[in-house]
Amino acid sequence: MALTGPRTAAVVGGGPAGLMAAQMLLRAGVQVDLFDAMPSVGRKFLLAGKGGLNLTHSEPFERFCTRYGNGREHVEPLLRAFDAARLRDWAHELGIETFVGSSGRVFPVDLKAAPLLRQWLHRLRAEGLRLHMRQRWVGWDTSDASRIGLRLQSPHGEQVRHADAVVLALGGASWPRLGSDGRWVPLLASRGVRVAPLKPSNCGFDVDGGWSEYFRGRFAGQPMKNVALSMDGFHQAGEFVVTEGGIEGSLVYAASPGIRDSIARDGHAVVRIDLLPQRGADFVAAEVLRPRGSRSLSTHLKSRLGLDGVKAALLHELLPRDRFADLAHVAGAIKALPLRLARARPLAEAISTAGGVAFDALDDGLMLNALPGVFCAGEMLDWEAPTGGYLLTACFASGHAAGLAAAAFLR
Repeated sequence: MALTGPRTAAVVGGGPAGLMAAQMLLRAGVQVDLFDAMPSVGRKFLLAGKGGLNLTHSEPFERFCTRYGNGREHVEPLLRAFDAARLRDWAHELGIETFVGSSGRVFPVDLKAAPLLRQWLHRLRAEGLRLHMRQRWVGWDTSDASRIGLRLQSPHGEQVRHADAVVLALGGASWPRLGSDGRWVPLLASRGVRVAPLKPSNCGFDVDGGWSEYFRGRFAGQPMKNVALSMDGFHQAGEFVVTEGGIEGSLVYAASPGIRDSIARDGHAVVRIDLLPQRGADFVAAEVLRPRGSRSLSTHLKSRLGLDGVKAALLHELLPRDRFADLAHVAGAIKALPLRLARARPLAEAISTAGGVAFDALDDGLMLNALPGVFCAGEMLDWEAPTGGYLLTACFASGHAAGLAAAAFLR
């Protein structure tokens, strides 16, 4: 049902959540102005699609929801209204066909983010969206008690804009050069909104004490393929990358919440790396203990188990030299090599952010209890998810929910 009066809404933030909220408001007959601090919208979205836009994931809904960990209780209702299938249908409506990759991840046929964003913006402009770039939200204005006032800083100075409803979709604090810098936190906290501290998610970690000069010089930047990582109930196969001071990559990102929280609790985290997950422990032990004659242990491990390169180097890096005399211990280390991690990489380097606006500060429509008419969406909410399409899907779903709820509020 369209609105009968000339109601207005301001959306602050031009990522997927903000644009989706704007779309829902426009379709309800609301006049929408979107403000963003950057010169153009969707910058982090475009970066996410640089290597192939992973839009969502095709796995069953129940398993999909488990990817949000402690935030599942709050994210699942959003996904029930706008799930992966709905997201694919939405892309198809824009003329963007998608396909399911071998891993179950969903991509546009051309793998690119730019055509989708271009088509979306074309449609939103046709529906009446007004974009205001280089407009940074810097505070509240209370001169008009009947409307919500926003102070906006532009290259030409500060201005005040009023709206009947506001959707904030300002992102977290990862990749600040793309606009998500977390400057909104004190602006909400000053109005009594509870915000959980922002923390890095989907991030790399530094090894306690760092790598040796030899290992760093020879192997930094190399991928560690076909391994598994375990820690406190987490176990997953995949790959990661050796960095100058630690590890990063998809397998590490998947484990990052547990690693980060363990470091916060204990001052460090210990993960165990299975260098040969495709081989059972008994097989590995039998091959390590097999008589090798005059061959060196390194040659023996390469010949019998194919263990060489960066994997063999990591074994020598982490296992004390005197333990190599105990072959049973070597076999055990190949299947569960302990790696002690000291700290997460800085928040600005993380792919995404944990923490944000607490769900108990919001009603079921994502409106702030302390600020009627102000809604929040996207990564600025207190949830996190691994890469694989889960982050984007929840951003779209929360923008969809906030936009619908804001339109209902204006009625």
